[in-house]
Amino acid sequence: MTDGLDQVKAWIVKRHPDRDDIAPDLDLIENRLIDSLSFVEFVFLLEQVSGQSIDMDTLEVDSIRTLEAIDRTFFKTRVS
Repeated sequence: MTDGLDQVKAWIVKRHPDRDDIAPDLDLIENRLIDSLSFVEFVFLLEQVSGQSIDMDTLEVDSIRTLEAIDRTFFKTRVS
């Protein structure tokens, strides 16, 4: 797990003290770990820790549905 993904996971766990861990394939939206009230703040966090600008008009929800998807989309090394 990358440092950025660790920060994302810590952000979610901090808001859900009933959880001490999040499985990489757990659906964050269906399980209400990211809801409509925290969505914009969550996207801002992703921008900060990944160093990428995120266009809300083209953001695909599946790219942030699980920690695995977030890691694949925002933190895996990209070949130019």
